[in-house]
Amino acid sequence: MNEILKTKTYLAFLEGFLTESRKSKFEEILSKRTQHFTVAIEDIFQLHNTSAVMRSCEVFGVQELHVVQEKYGKTIDSEIAMGAQKWVDVHRYDSNAACLSVLKKKGYQIIATSPHTNSCTLENFDISKKSAFFFGTERDGLSAEVLEQADGFLTIPMVGFTESLNISVAAAIILQQLTEKLRNSAVDWKLSEDEIFLKRIDWCKKTIKDIHRIEQRFLEEHAGNK
Repeated sequence: MNEILKTKTYLAFLEGFLTESRKSKFEEILSKRTQHFTVAIEDIFQLHNTSAVMRSCEVFGVQELHVVQEKYGKTIDSEIAMGAQKWVDVHRYDSNAACLSVLKKKGYQIIATSPHTNSCTLENFDISKKSAFFFGTERDGLSAEVLEQADGFLTIPMVGFTESLNISVAAAIILQQLTEKLRNSAVDWKLSEDEIFLKRIDWCKKTIKDIHRIEQRFLEEHAGNK
């Protein structure tokens, strides 16, 4: 991004095209966003599940979603996502290895959502650590590669005959419970001021019609201020 497009002047210019209500809504929602938790989904076969997980991330304030796409489609079902694709940052990978590497470099512990023998329950999960929650395919669950590199395992206790939940349902339950615990804790879970600033610019650009023309107008008016 051109450096002038990262300035307060540019943000003020863009926000001039928004209503006061819209600006306040952006600020309110961003104050509740987090990157302390993130979600990774592994080669989901049914597209609507990817879209539904994205929607859950948006609803519960998780800013980033990581999608591994080794085999299946690369399109988000916008009807199910309900516009969430505008507000959640989606990172795509061609392999589990690439996704795992990026997340670990960012300081996330890898948490496999699996009924593993030493799985932790939601009630006992340690929310103080940055965590990436991995969800597997509908058919086979998580791959051996993810399970082997996991730092921990998380399960949802069940008391019925059915042994598993749909991935989108499982993600919604986990995110709702753990983000609520996070917000009621002393953990520093919020976005930084710089992250909020850049996201305000991003959301403005995704909201304003004919943004390319407007952006060009700004650059022409401020060409000497680089």
